Amino acid sequence: MRTDTANYTDIFLNDIPLMDVRAPVEFVRGAFPSARNHPLLDNHQRELIGTEYKNKGQQAAIDLGWRLATDEVRSLCLSQWSAFVRKHPQGYLYCFRGGLRSRMTQKLLRSNNIEYPIVEGGYKAMRQFLLNELEKYCTQLPFIVVAGHTGSGKTELIQAARRYIDLEGIAKHRGSSFGRTSSSQPSQIDFENQISIDLLKLSQQTGAIAIEDESRLIGRCALPPVLQTAMKAAPRVLVEEPLETRAQRIVQNYVHEGLERFKSGEKSAAESLGEELHLNLNKISKRLGGLRYKQLNEALASANQELLRTNNSDVYIPVVVSLLQEYYDGSYDHLMKKSEQKILYRGNYNEVQQWLKESNHSLQKPE
Repeated sequence: MRTDTANYTDIFLNDIPLMDVRAPVEFVRGAFPSARNHPLLDNHQRELIGTEYKNKGQQAAIDLGWRLATDEVRSLCLSQWSAFVRKHPQGYLYCFRGGLRSRMTQKLLRSNNIEYPIVEGGYKAMRQFLLNELEKYCTQLPFIVVAGHTGSGKTELIQAARRYIDLEGIAKHRGSSFGRTSSSQPSQIDFENQISIDLLKLSQQTGAIAIEDESRLIGRCALPPVLQTAMKAAPRVLVEEPLETRAQRIVQNYVHEGLERFKSGEKSAAESLGEELHLNLNKISKRLGGLRYKQLNEALASANQELLRTNNSDVYIPVVVSLLQEYYDGSYDHLMKKSEQKILYRGNYNEVQQWLKESNHSLQKPE
């Protein structure tokens, strides 16, 4: 049998498969990218045993756990666990602290002639490890912030760098009020865990890490404060693209992707997208002001109708141009004026892409 482990670095660097035996409610709150939930206890059983532990102590809770583990429950658990072990013989199992539930799972597996090791310290220790690594690497690793107006292609540009971290990809959101890219975003804990793991992997190489300029929130996911601090101190690469080009790119990214996302719905994709765009515009109505919001809302309604009639997404370009001119560009210019970050390079999309590809960017972390 492989021994239990506390080598968290190896687990996350190598994406070791993990069997999480915590209750589903705990898993949804936060877990790890390589983990799959095969609980020892369901949510209700966990609550009952927790109450028993609080009122009568550990042994009473253990006794209740075994009573709840009926033949049917054991059979179902063992079936799921055995399948996971067969598929991932190199993996480990864990519970919250690597204690009671992990040992009970091991014991039940052993009764089925299966030996499977535990992650010592469980979820709590691994989560603390990732928080510590996030703190460490945000203060030690050199970053380059790719900045520019909305629609400049910053996400695509960071991917041209030798080392990068895609915050919007991790958050499953493009950052603006119109930025939803999937049906759901990760939990805050999952978001932070993935950032930490990505930085851990990037720390194994040399050179600066390209990262897109972001506000504090990407959808509902909040940037960890230590990462915000690192980004504010990092030098910038500034992308300068014409307004029309940016509007075309936004339509390509947002409208085309949105139509694809709604393709399998009950309504037509164009109708569902139109409804979502109206809702998103309404989110910023107070910041736009009454008159601007009314004008943009009417223009958007007209574009939605035209899309339904002609299936031509270019009808949104004038709406996007107005939205950039009257809202997004002004907000970004205001933030840029307050910034004191060093600008390493500035140019259009193609120039910045070439610079990111060709330059070594072996920056040292500033003192």
